[in-house]
Amino acid sequence: MFNLFPRRIKICGLTNLADALVAVDCGVRTLGFVFHPPSPRAVTSQRAQEIIRYLPPDVVRVGVFVDQSPDRVQATVDACGLTAVQWHGAEPDEWLAAVNVPAVKAFRIRTAADLAGLRVYPSATAVLVDAWSPVTVGGTGECWDWSLAASLPPLDKPLILAGGLTPDNVAAAIRQVRPAAVDVSGGVEAAPGRKDHDRIRRFVAAALETFNELHRN
Repeated sequence: MFNLFPRRIKICGLTNLADALVAVDCGVRTLGFVFHPPSPRAVTSQRAQEIIRYLPPDVVRVGVFVDQSPDRVQATVDACGLTAVQWHGAEPDEWLAAVNVPAVKAFRIRTAADLAGLRVYPSATAVLVDAWSPVTVGGTGECWDWSLAASLPPLDKPLILAGGLTPDNVAAAIRQVRPAAVDVSGGVEAAPGRKDHDRIRRFVAAALETFNELHRN
């Protein structure tokens, strides 16, 4: 099976090559590009291509979309050479199946009731749980009640933890939830759409150390 998260970390919301290369240099092999124009981290197809063309071939390139039709998503996948899609809206399962790359389905979690939808997307390769916000569909930088995710019974697919993760709290989050991988955007930024390279390095080091610690134990 295609491994979406070979190093168990995804850096998302990348808008420039310098930030992407720092993440790669730290060992990250899953990078996310937001194709949702209202987001301050949004990139055009052309901009994403300009970044992706310089990435090593083993980097998993994830496009983040919100309620865009499968035809439009597939066109961007083909133009940019994306290797996976993260669906972050209210898309039906059949939309995930209609695009020819693996799918991550994201869920914004406010209460335990929001977790029920995680099992109704058989076409998803992985599920991602994120903070709920009334004004944005991701990249809030806000922490949420990770105990909700920790209380989930085992899923039949990998669980990805996002929402409010930072270099200072990612170790505790991983220990509490035991996710397959973590996803960060705002928590390693200097400003929306511009990463802080030191924060990337510290985040990756803390996450990898914790994943390795749990693996040894």
